[in-house]
Order: sequence, then structure tokens, then C-alpha cells
Amino acid sequence: MSGPNGAAPPLVSVHDLTKRFPTPGGMVHAVEQVSLDVGHGETLAVVGESGCGKSTLAQMIMRLLKPTSGRIELDGTDITEIGSRAMKPHRRKMQIVFQDPFASLDPRRQVGKAVAEPLLVHGLASKGSELDATVVELFERVGLEADHVNQFPHQFSGGQRQRVCIARALALEPKLVVADEPVSALDVSIQAQVINLMMDLQEQMGLSYLFISHDLAVVERVSHRVAVMYLGQIVELGERSHIFENPQHSYTKRLLSAVPIADPRRRQDRALLSGEIPSPVWATGTSPTLVEHIEVEPGHVVAAEG
Repeated sequence: MSGPNGAAPPLVSVHDLTKRFPTPGGMVHAVEQVSLDVGHGETLAVVGESGCGKSTLAQMIMRLLKPTSGRIELDGTDITEIGSRAMKPHRRKMQIVFQDPFASLDPRRQVGKAVAEPLLVHGLASKGSELDATVVELFERVGLEADHVNQFPHQFSGGQRQRVCIARALALEPKLVVADEPVSALDVSIQAQVINLMMDLQEQMGLSYLFISHDLAVVERVSHRVAVMYLGQIVELGERSHIFENPQHSYTKRLLSAVPIADPRRRQDRALLSGEIPSPVWATGTSPTLVEHIEVEPGHVVAAEG
């Protein structure tokens, strides 16, 4: 898989992004001062256990959640604080595919209408034959058939429903697609089909992906770069080969150790993750210690461990 053009300015730049949620017991530090870039045509995977803050990070980048602090730049424009009206043209540049395709679709609505809706909302098409032809083209692009447009979500398999959601995400010809655990609800054989589809679409359309996952086997297949999150902070970030062939942080090593290996000859003694993740809830007025990053090789940064 060819990588992105590293010399070009990034499509997305996130600077010190932070999200905290007040609770009766204190403050949940979901994301703490995360900085990263997503290049044009690149897949940046964000990995970590459930509760580490990766989905919260994705929702802030999509402006579905308001950051507590920090800055988000999309294609050179700061979109952190702009209002909904000013945000509308920028929303065309980024779309999201959620984990559960059935929950993402209205069960009472034909799937063709769900795919057509973004085109109507953004005034890119009016009802009629032109809109119908565009929807059919989108369906065929993701491997569905023209007669599928008049069916309802319950008439599809899980993999087909996710293809519908991908078609809807592509309707506005975005530059960035945020994929939040897009295959975790699917059977393994179907996962491979959807992943291959996403990679083919990236080649055809020059898409950038922010790929959220806890499945490192999938991440190794799709990513150009990988960011490892733990308790709301990035503890390691680098090229795919850096993370999978030369992991430096102890948490990254344990995540990789938990990946099943079918060939018994390749299995080694492995330090597996154990116990519960520490609580991200801190008493009001206190906060976790921010990690300090060290560059261990060009493009490969790791949080210092005490």
C-alpha cells in the first residue's frame, strides 16, 4: 500500500485537543491534549482499549462534540469554534461511518432515501431522475445493486448495511472519512470484504481515513500510521512498521501481545494485558499527569515512562 505525500500540508491538524465531562464524583478526563495530523490520502489508525478516548477524539474532530480546549484545523481552516451555518460547507469535506450499521439507518426508510438525504440537504441535487441516478451510482460503487435502493435495512445483511452507510458517507465526495470501529460488528469473513472495499475506494477517490479500532489485525492491514491511546493520551505514534515491528511503549507491546497468532511456531512468551483500566475520573481541581513525548526515530514518538 502506497503512503501519502508526506511533503503536502495535512488535511487535518489537531492541536492539544481536550475533552472533559463533569460528573458528581469529579471530572472525566476523556481526552487530554492530543495532537496529531491526518495527511491527504492517508489512513491514520487510532487504537486502544475501550474507554481510552479514541471515539471521543473522533467525534470532536467531526464537530459532533465540542472540545473543552484545543484546536481543529480542516484543510487549513480552524473549525473549532465556527457556528453551524459556517460549518455546513466544511461538513461536506468530512463524513463518518459508525460501528453499528443497523443503528445508523432508519428502519422505516428505504436505504436509497438515506443515501440521497445528504445530497438534498446540501443542495447538490433535487428530487428526480438525476438524484436517482446518482444514488444508483453510489450503490454500485460500494458493490450493491440498483434494485437495492428501494429496500429497507432489515432486508440486508450486516455487511450490506455497512456498504449502504459507506455509500451515504461518499455521497458528498468528502476528503476525510472517520471510520469508528466500522467492521467490529461484522463477521470476520465480511470484515475482510468491507476493509478491501474501503481500501479500493481510498485508491480511487484519494480519501483520507481516521480509522478508530481496537483490532490490531485490522489496523495492520489498513493503516499508514498508527496512534496508540491510553487513558485519553497518545503514548506512541508512528508509521505502521514502527508500531508493529519496533514497539517502544510497554502498553503498545502488551496490546500487540494480545493479538492471536494462528501459527504455534511464531508464538512466544507474551506479557498480556491484565486487570482493569484505571478510572479516568479525577477529583475536581486535579488532573492526570501529561505524558512527555520523545522521538526515538524520525516520525516515531513515544511517551516517556518513569
